[in-house]
Amino acid sequence: MKMRDAKGFTLIELLIVVAIIGIIAAIAVPGLLRARMSGNEASAIGSMRAINSAESTYASSCANGNYSSSLADLIKLPPASNAGFVSPDLNPAVNPSAPLGGGTDAVSKSGYTVELGAGTVALPVGIVNCNASVNPLIPTYFAAATPNALGSTGQRSFGTDQRATIYQDTNAGGLVTFTNATVFSAPNGANESPIQ
Repeated sequence: MKMRDAKGFTLIELLIVVAIIGIIAAIAVPGLLRARMSGNEASAIGSMRAINSAESTYASSCANGNYSSSLADLIKLPPASNAGFVSPDLNPAVNPSAPLGGGTDAVSKSGYTVELGAGTVALPVGIVNCNASVNPLIPTYFAAATPNALGSTGQRSFGTDQRATIYQDTNAGGLVTFTNATVFSAPNGANESPIQ
């Protein structure tokens, strides 16, 4: 009886290829996760910068030197303009997230919860603004970006206020506490340091 000349891969060869692919994946996946967390943290820092810029513009052009206490109010258009003070990706109506506790609105962006509220001086000043905002104007503000899932979406939390310095907290979450829709912060703690 004559044997056919079979062409193709043997089972051993296929198992070796699968094992090599598994080893390469085990080496590459942690690096990809670190790169994703780094990108998420860079996005959170960018959100803090965008809020600082928006609040500065809002204070000088729309609120007589005071600030907005809500991301939803920074989205609203000022008169004779076709764009709000912040970009649409920070709109809580389009991209909502649950506030960390008592905050007025929050946005989920790139694995972080971004929030804006009143700072340590939280007295409403009662000045009318230019874009029909419903929340009271405030003399100080505080914005925070906290990882949605510590260790997988980010390792650090970030915060900023009317001084426009962005702080990082390696304790991830220790930077902000939300009480009665007001954000209180003292960005001078043991785990907090400025990043710009």
